Amino acid sequence: MGLLYVQIIMWFLYTVSSRINPYPDITDEKFINDCVRFHNDNRSSVNPPASNMLYMTWDEGLAVTARAWARHCVFRYNIYENDVKRLHPVFTPVGENLWVRSLPRAFNVKLAIRSWVDEGKYYDYETDVCQEGKMCGNYKQVVWATSYKVGCAVQKCPNGVKAISFKAEAIFVCNYATAGNYYGEKPYQEGKACSACKDANDQCQNKLCHNQMRDRLKSYYWMPDWDTALVPKDPSLTTEDPFLATGDNALTMCIASSISVMPLRPLPLFLTFVTAFREYLISL
Repeated sequence: MGLLYVQIIMWFLYTVSSRINPYPDITDEKFINDCVRFHNDNRSSVNPPASNMLYMTWDEGLAVTARAWARHCVFRYNIYENDVKRLHPVFTPVGENLWVRSLPRAFNVKLAIRSWVDEGKYYDYETDVCQEGKMCGNYKQVVWATSYKVGCAVQKCPNGVKAISFKAEAIFVCNYATAGNYYGEKPYQEGKACSACKDANDQCQNKLCHNQMRDRLKSYYWMPDWDTALVPKDPSLTTEDPFLATGDNALTMCIASSISVMPLRPLPLFLTFVTAFREYLISL
């Protein structure tokens, strides 16, 4: 009976938590695998081929920051990007790609990342120039050779995403380390796959430079102090953004900036569980 009571409470917490954000959490294994796989698939298939492209793996710190910024529900670069240690306890700077969608359909990681990769058709590798009037920064960040860590998050925005000209119900954010998409620099070196891997311990995996030590998963037990789940929203984010985004039903943005992780559920849910569990112990 006692075990059943605890299971009911846990189910309740999960249900309420899911209603807060029905999209995959940053701890969701499929979500993580999809984010990493779709990035690496596109990194290994660049044209012209890359000789120094690093294998990309998940970073929970970057994902925590992506989630914290996504909770602001604003189509705007992270305003804390220049504040050292407020974006990530290790990496400075980090890169950032944003994506929003207006259509009320199930979220699809591949679709979001594909929108960034599709910018590649406007980018000329030889001249390192983007077609006039087009955006290529998201593409360059996805295929930036020295970016080897990624952390992403998707957030439902019941009141819409601010700073865009259409109604969007969700925002998807990915952060990268080390940062890429620097002006005047090509995203990678052209050549035979893995022929220019820097580390002697690198191994070629799917045309990418993979290193077991560099690519291992890390836990930082850290969270940004500006996460809206922990502190009041920054009032500056409720005002009209001077760089209003326009478009039809999907938009993307990209920056090179700085940021790290740890999944949190709202404090009230935790307190609810503590209270229920205490009552259960008393009843024994």
